[in-house]
Amino acid sequence: MARALADLVRRFRRDNGDWTTFPEKVAIQLNDTHPTMAVPELMRILLDDAHLGWEEAWDLTQRALAYTNHTLLPEALEKWPVAWFDLMLPRHLEIIFEINRRFLDHVRRRFPADEGRVQRISLVEEGPERKIRMANLAIVGSHSTNGVAAIHSGLLRTMTVKDLAETFPERFNNKTNGVTPRRWLLLANPALSRAITEAIGNGWVTDLGQLRKLKPLANDTVFGDAFRRASRDAKSHFADWLKTSSGQTVDPDTMFDCQIKRIHEYKRQLLNALRIIVLYNRLRENPGLEMPPRTFLFAGKAAPAYQLAKLIIKFLNNLAGTIDGDPVTRGRLKVVFVPEYCVSLAERLIPAADVSNQISTAGYEASGTSNMKFMMNGALTIGTRDGATIEMAEEAGEENFFLFGLTADQVAGSRGWYDPHWHYQNEPETRTALDLISSDHFSPNEPGIFAPLRDALLTHGDHYMHLADLKSYLEADGKLIELHADRGAWARKAILNVAGSGKFSSDRTIAQYASEIWNVKPCPVS
Repeated sequence: MARALADLVRRFRRDNGDWTTFPEKVAIQLNDTHPTMAVPELMRILLDDAHLGWEEAWDLTQRALAYTNHTLLPEALEKWPVAWFDLMLPRHLEIIFEINRRFLDHVRRRFPADEGRVQRISLVEEGPERKIRMANLAIVGSHSTNGVAAIHSGLLRTMTVKDLAETFPERFNNKTNGVTPRRWLLLANPALSRAITEAIGNGWVTDLGQLRKLKPLANDTVFGDAFRRASRDAKSHFADWLKTSSGQTVDPDTMFDCQIKRIHEYKRQLLNALRIIVLYNRLRENPGLEMPPRTFLFAGKAAPAYQLAKLIIKFLNNLAGTIDGDPVTRGRLKVVFVPEYCVSLAERLIPAADVSNQISTAGYEASGTSNMKFMMNGALTIGTRDGATIEMAEEAGEENFFLFGLTADQVAGSRGWYDPHWHYQNEPETRTALDLISSDHFSPNEPGIFAPLRDALLTHGDHYMHLADLKSYLEADGKLIELHADRGAWARKAILNVAGSGKFSSDRTIAQYASEIWNVKPCPVS
């Protein structure tokens, strides 16, 4: 970060002698809380190297910097011990303290006799170990703060940094994320791309909004056939690649039900596993039950020190082995954890997906981008009203999504009284699923290894409310299976999803950043 700022200033000074033009020539976007040190470092450069006065340096710093918040999780907002600064960056600490002194003076003038607000909003968290609140520093030191989906930006303003949003309401805005269609559709899914281009031309490649032209073709037999062929082609290619790369086999004629994302409790891969256990148990109890063959595909990585996330990965693999080893479920249900998740893997799996699971606890997923990639490739979404999935459903129509579960308001409102034991005691399928885990059904050779999963769901209060949403998840899953029996109706909804995905191009997102935050105009290309 320091080197980037030094190079930026060097290039500015090479062609400009007037510091007042700095914000007109330079736009620095703090991409989450990690680079917040840019605030005191730029101030240090302007004060100590350029010898500007405080007021001018602070004005230039704020006008040059903007901040994007990418998550509401407390650990990602970052609090750094003052002792670290004192030891390694004493000059930066001096600058931060002075920023805070002046800022709190402003807050006291704006909100007199409200010392509670002053303590909450301060850049310094007092306590046995004093800490610098890095997210607060990023907001105070910049002219714009944005979230990355409408619900995320709203929760940021009304809950996470409510006091700061009330202090600087004009700074807060939303920029819903997007993904590049050149990679995630044109390159990743050539068969579907050809079908789209043959139907509506190639203008969609640089103007994804043109996909709306597919909407009238949702009932077109010729395009529907081409769409289904493209889907089958992508599934076949993925199955071949998976066998070659990892030795795992999947049947491309089964439904590919996918969840690919970082392994975290709030993203609820464990909720997906509970759904699969319930389906597995239904088949064990009634082998004649009509159920379409399904392959559940997981991929993602866990942080090195996140032990429970690693245990969830192990559980998914044990669940896969148990289902494969049961003659009742073998060939009807299959679980695959695809190792070494990366962009190249995603480019193969996403076009092959029939179903996209976006099942985070409502209010915890800032936006998500895999949800957009799945959507523009024709997967149907089963998910909660969280992140950008809400906006995706608005674009394609909620009737073409399978939404379930508590809303963000309901999650927040039930915090004080939620008890997962109620679901265990009153929902037989939930109880059976948890009892199978605790009885070592999925770990006969490692008794007790999955006890932390049951503890997280029951003993420790199920913070991410898996059990609260499981029944609703299963009901939505039932509707999804019912639709799958009508291949024509399935294809129509999938086509309408592709047609509604135009908003979620990174072209739109970047254009909004450029015009609304950076004040940058397009450059003509000769």
